[in-house]
Amino acid sequence: MSASATEKKCETMNAVVYDDYGDANVLHSGVVPLPDRLPGQVLIDVRASSVNPIDYRIRRGEVKGLLPGGFPRVPGYDVAGVIADCEPDGPFEVGDRVMAFLDTMRGGASADFAVAAVDVTAAIPDSMSFNEAAAVPLAGTTALQSLRDHGNIAEGKRLLINGASGGVGMFAVQIAKAFHCHVDAVASGDNEKFCRSLGADHFYNYETTDFTESDERWDLIFDAAGKSGYWDVKKVLNDGGRYVSTEPDAKGMLMTLVTWPMSKSGTVMLAKPNADDLRTLIEMREKGQLQITIDAIYPFSQLSQAHQHVENGVERGKVVLTADGSGL
Repeated sequence: MSASATEKKCETMNAVVYDDYGDANVLHSGVVPLPDRLPGQVLIDVRASSVNPIDYRIRRGEVKGLLPGGFPRVPGYDVAGVIADCEPDGPFEVGDRVMAFLDTMRGGASADFAVAAVDVTAAIPDSMSFNEAAAVPLAGTTALQSLRDHGNIAEGKRLLINGASGGVGMFAVQIAKAFHCHVDAVASGDNEKFCRSLGADHFYNYETTDFTESDERWDLIFDAAGKSGYWDVKKVLNDGGRYVSTEPDAKGMLMTLVTWPMSKSGTVMLAKPNADDLRTLIEMREKGQLQITIDAIYPFSQLSQAHQHVENGVERGKVVLTADGSGL
């Protein structure tokens, strides 16, 4: 194990944890075992992470039927940091700067160290800060897989992105434009300028306009905000059109089953950690096709406030966590 890892006393590390489901106040500082790095994994010295809606939904117990039990838990799936330990013949070396989309259902990002499989970890360029890198994995992967794999986007298609100014929506608008699609964005009126800066061709202010009553028709409607349902948007989908949502609830799963044989289908997607997709997103950023907007930065010691921020709604981009000054 690397020197940076062995410096941790008694094979333990600092983390932000919760011991039972509840509101953001259940999050607190704790000491947990240093995770074991198994073959095919890397140990990452965490420098930054970010908060996604799934983090607070898990913390509140909304998906406890899908997750294995056991507390305390360390929340978070996004990691940016430095390789602290790895296999000598693997693709990484100690000291490499990386991002990872943690592949364990339980999370584990809000800690001194995290383990991740090699195939969900990607090297980041020197030009990318840890804060930028931490904003990418879950949200960027969700946007990319939703549009490319579930939405079958292609040049010239017409897309509408609901929740275009949020973490996932921000990536989705830019990815769709990189595919040379026509993109209509839906967000609050205050975010019109931001959405247009991302490349949106047209903007709908949901506070004054209901896009489901529009005369426009779309090949793909991507609901990154979880604010509309398949049956609400079906009439504004073109024949052969698709609706994709990121809300993993029972109603959404049923919708996926019911609509798959229809000419206008709907699906609820769950992002799958994949290093190739991370590299695609990094390459887009390096080409200038992807700007990463950070709404707010909190130290890990203020994770409860960061969770509350995301629960209350993020105006533009991502909420990032940094190890600087956190005590972790």
